[in-house]
Amino acid sequence: MAAICCGCGAKISTKHTIPTAEKPVALEATKDQLLEKYNEFATNVKTVNATVEMKPTAGSAYSGVIEDYHEVKAFILAERPAEIRVIGQAPVIGKTIFDMTSDGQQFHVWIPSKNKFLVGKTGVEKNSAKPLENLRPQHLLNALLWPVVQKEEPVLFEEFNDETGRYYVLTVLRGGYQMEIYRKIWFNRADLNVSRLESYGPGGILFSDVRFSDWEPLTAAEGTAGPVTTFPRSVRIIRPHDDYQLSMDFTKLTLNAEISADKFDLEQPGGSELVRVGEEDQSKRPAGDAKP
Repeated sequence: MAAICCGCGAKISTKHTIPTAEKPVALEATKDQLLEKYNEFATNVKTVNATVEMKPTAGSAYSGVIEDYHEVKAFILAERPAEIRVIGQAPVIGKTIFDMTSDGQQFHVWIPSKNKFLVGKTGVEKNSAKPLENLRPQHLLNALLWPVVQKEEPVLFEEFNDETGRYYVLTVLRGGYQMEIYRKIWFNRADLNVSRLESYGPGGILFSDVRFSDWEPLTAAEGTAGPVTTFPRSVRIIRPHDDYQLSMDFTKLTLNAEISADKFDLEQPGGSELVRVGEEDQSKRPAGDAKP
């Protein structure tokens, strides 16, 4: 050790100087500043009208099977507080693959290829052995229209660093005497934009992990959202217990345009099979007998 400290012996280190232009940036912010930035987006983005390239992936290394699906062109209408409709079409031919809606209380999913019309309560967490059958419209709603962090909700503040970058993390808690994690909000310190939203269920179960990237300025044609000036053009939804992932790349976007209520209506097509999801005595009957 004495020889090393005196500079004797073999060379034991190499020094690299990173050019100033290549040095990563780690911006500073307080908890209050980050909460304000997050709530500005959550409050001022009231409706979303978008066209996206959607790519689902079913399964994972943990389930032992990973199945990649072809990209789907999807049209999304979402309105705060809980209305959403998503229509997926096959590329080129434009044939509808699925049509689904949710109003925050109940969801409807029409799958033409199977002639099935699914109805269920949004709060029901009942997983199918086929991962893509777990896809629900409210999963997309929660990724696009963020819930506001209320003043009475306890929030923890921390830094997180790894090889991908430096982050601030806000952890929103719920419960009284026995508090538990409700949500985690990640901010990339390179630009202080939200890069990740994690939502937790009872007992710390990770329901949803949503990643955001490619934040770009809003154009005049995309509408205005008050102090919100940028929007993520790439969103990835990861649902570990539903065993699927969904990537969305935005090709067209309009914010806060008025959407008529009838755009969220989805009636059961005649002759289709009604499937009530989450009911033990799951009923299946033709459209004439349906009572969704």
